[in-house]
Amino acid sequence: MTPETTLSSRQKVARLGASALGLLFVTVLSGAIYYYRAQIPHLNTYGYPGLFLFSILANATLIVPIPGLVMPYALGAVLNPVGVGLAAGSGAALGELSGYLAGWSGAAIVEDSERYRQIASWMERYGALTVFILALIPSPFMDFAGLAAGASKMPITKFLFWCWLGKVLKMSAMAFLGAASLPKLLP
Repeated sequence: MTPETTLSSRQKVARLGASALGLLFVTVLSGAIYYYRAQIPHLNTYGYPGLFLFSILANATLIVPIPGLVMPYALGAVLNPVGVGLAAGSGAALGELSGYLAGWSGAAIVEDSERYRQIASWMERYGALTVFILALIPSPFMDFAGLAAGASKMPITKFLFWCWLGKVLKMSAMAFLGAASLPKLLP
């Protein structure tokens, strides 16, 4: 007997409702990010909190990609690179929850994609290591990892920890790179 067959009808309705809410949240968030896309880059004027919010938004959408590495690179030359890495990485990890929630809700929007199937296979075999590596490297495939982690019901705390660790390391590297190179490039 599978866990699905042991659920009562009330639990099934609750799970369906939670899935619908998760899908609605991701859809509304993606639409809002698209609608306000011109204002998002101005968040950098608010320092670390603005960078944190920018990173959430840059990583929260599954439909409209926003270049999230540019801001930590540029702000690394102006602010403390460690703070930039922590603010941007923490925001980026929270933003990736949109993909996780879409996968958890059962919204298989990319299930037919060969790339998704490959990453879902890695998720089955390597779990947290897949999340960490895809969060660490600059790659558009982190959304697939979030979808696969949610669909496989990986505990959200485990997903967030490994995603956060990879994102903080990546954003810190970008901030230190910006701190080292931008002052030399600018007069």
